[in-house]
Amino acid sequence: MGERRTWADKKAEVMSRPGAGAAYEAARIRFELGEAVRLRCEQLGLTQAELAERTGLKQPAVARFEAGGTMPTIPMLERLAEALEMRLSVQFQPLREAS
Repeated sequence: MGERRTWADKKAEVMSRPGAGAAYEAARIRFELGEAVRLRCEQLGLTQAELAERTGLKQPAVARFEAGGTMPTIPMLERLAEALEMRLSVQFQPLREAS
């Protein structure tokens, strides 16, 4: 049997591969956007089907988005914001300094 490795070691190995950092960042963004939509739907008492109707999407597309499975365009974010009774704000923020 091979040597057992910690999760931190395995993650470090994967993250050292070319392009892994960018892929990880894209996944983080998709997840955070999906989570924000999910939370706002809960606040408004909206189902995925109701959000889909408000945005002109199909329910499975909303489910994929909420799960972080798709990277939306700015126009799609605008449609979601309107459907969620919010204003879209896109900003650039400085990267955190590595510690």
